[in-house]
Amino acid sequence: MSMGVEEIVLLNADDEAVGTAPKNASHHKDTPYHLAFSCYVVDTEGRVLITQRALDKRTFPGVWTGSCCGHPAPGEGLRDAVLRRLRDELGMPDATLTSVLPRFRYRAVAEDGTVEHERCPVVRATVPANGDVHPNPTEVERAEWWTWERCLELTGKPESSPWYRLQLAELAPLGAPRDWPDAGQTDLPPALGW
Repeated sequence: MSMGVEEIVLLNADDEAVGTAPKNASHHKDTPYHLAFSCYVVDTEGRVLITQRALDKRTFPGVWTGSCCGHPAPGEGLRDAVLRRLRDELGMPDATLTSVLPRFRYRAVAEDGTVEHERCPVVRATVPANGDVHPNPTEVERAEWWTWERCLELTGKPESSPWYRLQLAELAPLGAPRDWPDAGQTDLPPALGW
């Protein structure tokens, strides 16, 4: 990132970095394929932090989704990117991270025609029960601790994000969130280190 402009990492079909572009200017009806991540915060009681995106977000405003998501900056590893967004979006100072869906990718089109087209590894962040959450109102409208059963119910509702529905289809067979196995870093995209 330079001069306050957030940049995304552009990818080729082999998930190799082929350049960078300004994040805001890159999300439109022909969004290029790029690097991102999603994170599900799970507490030691097995509850999952689910968030509603801020109502004035440019893409997919007001939808319910996982705990946080974002874009690794050029040269930033996945772990550092996730911890940065946990601090920026949710005010969480620390968490234990586990790679759970390193191969996840998707393409989705919003009602206004804006496209999301991302290689988006999914990470679990484990935190103590009753941990403080301080959502950033520019990013998060609401944040709530849900049971896993309630999380699964959201997948059938249109107010959930398309990537949430696709991710939950892959996460559900893995069992309860505390039991999701560590998928390791081998299958992360070549453009992204841990």
